[in-house]
Amino acid sequence: MKEEQVILVNEKDEQIGLMPKMEAHEKAVLHRAFSVFVFNDKNELLLQQRAADKYHSPLLWTNTCCSHQRDGESNLAAGKRRLHEEMGFVCALEEKTSFIYKAPFDNGLTEHELDHIMVGFYNENPIINREEVEAYKWMDIEDVKNDITLNPIIYTAWFKIIFNYFYDFIKQ
Repeated sequence: MKEEQVILVNEKDEQIGLMPKMEAHEKAVLHRAFSVFVFNDKNELLLQQRAADKYHSPLLWTNTCCSHQRDGESNLAAGKRRLHEEMGFVCALEEKTSFIYKAPFDNGLTEHELDHIMVGFYNENPIINREEVEAYKWMDIEDVKNDITLNPIIYTAWFKIIFNYFYDFIKQ
C-alpha cells in the first residue's frame, strides 16, 4: 500500500508540494492538517482517546478527529471523510480558524502543521473504528478546559494548544 502523502504549504497555506506523511514528520516540514470538534445539544464535546498503536500520542485524549487533507481535497471534505473513518458518522462542519504549530514527540517525529479548526454538531454516540480510536466520551467544554489544566499529560499537544489559544472560536 502506498504511503499517504501530506500537502506541504507555506505560512499563507499555499500548496508548495507533496511529501510522504512519515517523511514530513521526520523532517518537521510544514504541512496542511485539520482538527474537528463535534458538540452535542448539551454543549458537550466528543473526545476520542487515540488507539494504542498510533505512531505518536497513543492513548492520549484529543478532539473528535484530526488528520491531513489529500491533494485536491477541500478542508471540509477532508474533515467529513476522516470523521466517518474514525468515528463512524458524518455531520455538517464549519471551518472556524487556522493556525500553525510545531510539536516534537519523544519518538523523534515532529508535527509542524497549518491546522484548520472545524466545528460540527451531532447528538448520537459514534461507532468508533478500533484501529484509530481506543475510546470516546462526551465532556462539558468547561470540564474539558479544567481537566487540561489539572491533567495535561493525558491530552495531545495540538489539543492543548487549540484550547489555550482558540477556545473562544471553539465554544461559539
